[in-house]
Amino acid sequence: MAGKFEVFLDPQSKFRFRLVGADGAVMAVSQAFNDKASVVVGIAAVRECAGTGLVTDLCPAGAQTPSVTVAAAAPATEPILDDRAVARLHAIATAKGLRRHADPAHWDRRRSRAELAN
Repeated sequence: MAGKFEVFLDPQSKFRFRLVGADGAVMAVSQAFNDKASVVVGIAAVRECAGTGLVTDLCPAGAQTPSVTVAAAAPATEPILDDRAVARLHAIATAKGLRRHADPAHWDRRRSRAELAN
């Protein structure tokens, strides 16, 4: 089973989502959103960019991995995505959504060009 996104209200009555792994561990928690529509855009942005995200190692040289296994680690309570990252993902998803609605599908353009040629 794959992970899932859960939408919830935080203590300040703001909407957030969290990515929960197949084992039930919380993998990421979003920033606060004012409405559900913004949450949906944020989830779409994470889905779009998650597979293409670069990994930057900010650990000091020579740092070793902890001896604690991943399954035994406590779930994260702090948001993994900072406000800047979520805002950037939101902007990317919004731009892609606008582009998808503005441009006809490529097969529609080909067909209309062929019809114009006849």
